[in-house]
Amino acid sequence: MTEAFTLLPDTGEPGFGIYVHWPFCAAKCPYCDFNSHVRHQPVDQARFVSAFLQEMKAMRELSGPKTVTSIFMGGGTPSLMDPSTVAAILDGIAGAWHVPNGIEVTMEANPSSVEATRFRGYRAAGVNRVSLGVQALNDADLKFLGRLHDVEDALRAIRLAREIFPRMSFDLIYARPKQTVEAWERELKEAMSYAVDHLSLYQLTIEEGTAFFGLHKAGKLIVPDEEQAAVLYEATQEITEREGMPAYEVSNHARPGAESRHNLTYWRYGDYAGIGPGAHGRLTRGRSKIATATEKHPETWLTAVERQGHGMIDQELLDNEAQADELLLMGLRLREGVDLARWQQLSGRDPDPAREQFLLEQGFIERLGNSRLRCTPPGMLILDAVVADLAC
Repeated sequence: MTEAFTLLPDTGEPGFGIYVHWPFCAAKCPYCDFNSHVRHQPVDQARFVSAFLQEMKAMRELSGPKTVTSIFMGGGTPSLMDPSTVAAILDGIAGAWHVPNGIEVTMEANPSSVEATRFRGYRAAGVNRVSLGVQALNDADLKFLGRLHDVEDALRAIRLAREIFPRMSFDLIYARPKQTVEAWERELKEAMSYAVDHLSLYQLTIEEGTAFFGLHKAGKLIVPDEEQAAVLYEATQEITEREGMPAYEVSNHARPGAESRHNLTYWRYGDYAGIGPGAHGRLTRGRSKIATATEKHPETWLTAVERQGHGMIDQELLDNEAQADELLLMGLRLREGVDLARWQQLSGRDPDPAREQFLLEQGFIERLGNSRLRCTPPGMLILDAVVADLAC
């Protein structure tokens, strides 16, 4: 059974996270626009580990000394890494920054690449939370989504994760072609029955550059329209709230206390170092933030790191206005809303009274005392428009 693990309490502060991107997958899913790449020859993991450690040093120089509050290994498919690779990366992070006991250390995993021995190896390396890319709980839709696992594989992975890791989450995609509210409700209730403490529930979107984009453009792939998708979204909120896993962010649901600490760092607009091909970061220097971005192509990134010590291709200095806009964009995704004093300090102004009043009267936003502002459930459906209105 899972060994005892005590997670440090959530202080409500933004925190400082480390994101490590492993860019390799066994296959490219037709809906995926993430920076993921298929390689038909074995990846030289030792060479990539060396490059990760080199880039950590460059990020440490930019960030200065920090206490890490969460680590997240995303991809791609991090569960294709050897446990020794994961251990070396985590040791490198601990060597670059202060890493207290009891922080959240998450790794994404695909059910098709799950093995008990590897999971136990990841746990021994220091991973204490796993996020499984399940995506659907019926075989027909898993095949449609291009997944390499079936439902039996997914349930086996869930059982293993529950046994080995103190905390776990898995992803589901909804608003799939011809999906009814009734079918989604059954699937969602089944998902919650597996004793997970966190679910990420994403609407299927058609992203440019994906296989689905071409099919959709040619009329060969029909997905729910905006009205149907809104009905499915509202049903998702109602069902999860009723079952004790309310949304704490637009697409993320958790039992109280099981929220993803790392994702909260993003949405609370904290600092994070992005390491690896295609990783992004936000690092504060004085009153400014540096937005970092690295080369996306894995081997090009690798060569750059070996040549110059990092794979960064962009370091943009964000002024206070840009930071205020990002704070609003991220914070309004959260159920806890935005810290108004922080926004006012960055923007140098109060929200426009007329715009705020209009959104209040329409029921799209609400005040939480005098200190916070958040979107209401109807406001979440038009989040981009609400953000644009308030940012003006």
